[in-house]
Amino acid sequence: MRVGYSFWGFLGAGITDTPDGGRSHRRTLIDGINSLGHQIVFLQPNRDLTQAGEDLRGTYTWELRLPTIDVLFLEWRWPIPGRNTTSCGSPGHTCDLHRQAELLEHYTRDRRTPTLLWDKDLQLPADHPLRGAAHVTVCEAALHPGPGATQLLFPVADTALECADPVALAALPRDLPLVYVGNQYDRDEPFDCYFAPVAATVGHLVAGKWTDTRRWPHVQFTGRVPFAEVEQLHRRALATMLLAPDRLAVRGQFTQRIFEAALAGCVPITSAYLRAVEQVVPPELIARDAEQARAVLHSLAGIAGGPQHAELIGRCLHHLDPFRLSRQLRVLARLLDQAISSRGIIR
Repeated sequence: MRVGYSFWGFLGAGITDTPDGGRSHRRTLIDGINSLGHQIVFLQPNRDLTQAGEDLRGTYTWELRLPTIDVLFLEWRWPIPGRNTTSCGSPGHTCDLHRQAELLEHYTRDRRTPTLLWDKDLQLPADHPLRGAAHVTVCEAALHPGPGATQLLFPVADTALECADPVALAALPRDLPLVYVGNQYDRDEPFDCYFAPVAATVGHLVAGKWTDTRRWPHVQFTGRVPFAEVEQLHRRALATMLLAPDRLAVRGQFTQRIFEAALAGCVPITSAYLRAVEQVVPPELIARDAEQARAVLHSLAGIAGGPQHAELIGRCLHHLDPFRLSRQLRVLARLLDQAISSRGIIR
């Protein structure tokens, strides 16, 4: 079937000054959907071409009109004051929200096109009318999705997990004890409780958009880095920490950082307040507080480069099984089959 896919971001490396975490997994998912025999057409602007200068039109299709599609697939966009809530053409305006509204009106409301709404940042209000529409399926990238939502995790390619070599990763020189790659958004409290106290005692770097850092004068912030440098930072670092705002923590939602780090051999020390954490990291990497996180990092330093280190990295990779692309494609195959049945589409 023909799937109209709406996303605001990039398939390739994109540009540095953008908060698009989807670059680590979006293309993996898109290629996976194509492998199921479906045809995807992108319904938002081709930012890879216009902003990053990367021409992917030989592989993918963009359409800014309202083409005929069988299913609408949205990476949910929400109002961001001063950015997508302003008038078209005003300074700093992005038109992702306006375009999403147009798509919802044309397909979901007027034509009752089956719609998959992937609420990747848990920003869809609990009382939003779309949740009650029979032809709309809300998906969440959480181990414990909310009422009425379907689990669709951020995917990591099966081949990436199968080709990762824990021994080779453990042998890499790691001059950086601790790293954090990610933006500040709603993470001040866990950062204050977990990362900042440990950073006061070890070498570290924080890469990402952090606009107010006055309360942590001892922390070394580097600002946003190009997407290609994220892997290099993780390959330099012995460990990272997984932090999340409360709305993600209570649902057990883990961002792409967990597999970005583990695939580079950067061990993810994980805060115990994240629900279902025991499902995605080995138990000895779960920390209740900064003191325990510091002890975990000290223990890691003691085994760095050796067989115990390689064995731990291997178990970190094994714990990524819930995120495998093959698992997510089984979910999508079922949802797309349901859409076919609801519209009486014959394949």
